[in-house]
Amino acid sequence: MPLELILEQLKEAAEELIEAAGAKKRQIFVLGCSTSEVLGSKIGTEGSKDLAAAMFNDLKKITDEKGLCLAVQCCEHLNRAIVVERETAEHYNLTEVTVKPMPHAGGAMASVAYEEFKNPVVVEKISAHLGIDIGQTLIGMHLKRVAVPVRLKHKYIGEAVMTAAKTRSPLIGGVRAQYPENGIR
Repeated sequence: MPLELILEQLKEAAEELIEAAGAKKRQIFVLGCSTSEVLGSKIGTEGSKDLAAAMFNDLKKITDEKGLCLAVQCCEHLNRAIVVERETAEHYNLTEVTVKPMPHAGGAMASVAYEEFKNPVVVEKISAHLGIDIGQTLIGMHLKRVAVPVRLKHKYIGEAVMTAAKTRSPLIGGVRAQYPENGIR
């Protein structure tokens, strides 16, 4: 699949999710991405830093324009730790861990994020407001407690299955409770 098409699919998916989630400035957008899966191979087998760089840079532009904090999930070899800007880690009081993601220990996308962020740090975990999982990388552990699937126009990025989610605050109170119209997203 041509790179231009992959990047267009990513752009459309990110913009559609941001709109559907009603994302606000400084919220965290988490990305989990297997470039192997995007290229049609099994996760963890054919990672591409070139593809990761192109995808990361395009998504970073979109999240920057919207004022969102981009977070990139590492692979299972780094316990799915997250690469973020130091400013994000400090703002959200995230626990930093000591590791430098590499293509075969962290994944191509996380290693590119670590190289491309201005002041990168790796954190143990986050509670993101929205996110895209490309290639079944299992970002659910990094979403706020009540995740809501978002059905996007496209179900794939390249050859990889894509899942998107937004989050909402928990509804409490039972049958007698009332909720504000804007409280359920």
